[in-house]
Amino acid sequence: MIDKMPSPILITGARRSGTSMIAGILKICGAFGGNSLVESNYENHKIRNQLFHEYMRRNDLDIKGQFPFLPTKDLEIPRGWREKVERIILEDGYTQGPWMIKDFRLALTWPAWHYAYPNAKWVIVRRRTGDVVQSCLKTAYMQAFQNPMIREMIGVESEADGWRWWVAQYEDRFVEMVMEGLNCRVIWPERMIHGDYQQIFELVDWLGLKWNSKALEYVDPKFWKARIKEKESWQGQQ
Repeated sequence: MIDKMPSPILITGARRSGTSMIAGILKICGAFGGNSLVESNYENHKIRNQLFHEYMRRNDLDIKGQFPFLPTKDLEIPRGWREKVERIILEDGYTQGPWMIKDFRLALTWPAWHYAYPNAKWVIVRRRTGDVVQSCLKTAYMQAFQNPMIREMIGVESEADGWRWWVAQYEDRFVEMVMEGLNCRVIWPERMIHGDYQQIFELVDWLGLKWNSKALEYVDPKFWKARIKEKESWQGQQ
């Protein structure tokens, strides 16, 4: 049965970029993520805890995806990775159809996943660097660059500059993925702030899913504050 499973949808991006929103939309549109999905971020906690954490520790990577990083070319390709992943997904209730894994760590460990799933469809979620930086500065668990020793190690003076460096590390991995020929689509969730849903419609179609209008009911509340702020900013300029 494992051999008959289709290749997965792999959703990744730097934290604070909107990966959870995209995964939530794809789940509504029919992508199976497992009964162990954490509803707040749509990560499969069994895959995260049983596979990602052990693999990243073995390669001296921060399981939080903040610091330190290693060049992806130095990462080992784990044995039996596909079998381990699919065993978890099957035990988690998978029967048929498209299935997905969403995790920011996918970008940091992409060679292992590409080796296991050369035909996977990758969704790279992007957000403007300045917005990611501001979000990191306001998020309690994003703490790496509060440490002056870490800032000194990477040659920056401020926490904000540390997060800019961090975003660039993820961008380097996105470039690697594209250059290596991974089957990728890039999506910018913030376009939905302005009511532009074309990218998400095209993404759902590309992934072989069926658009479900309930996805808009899920998206809209997440953006209403941003829309109000944009409207107030525009009115203030008049």
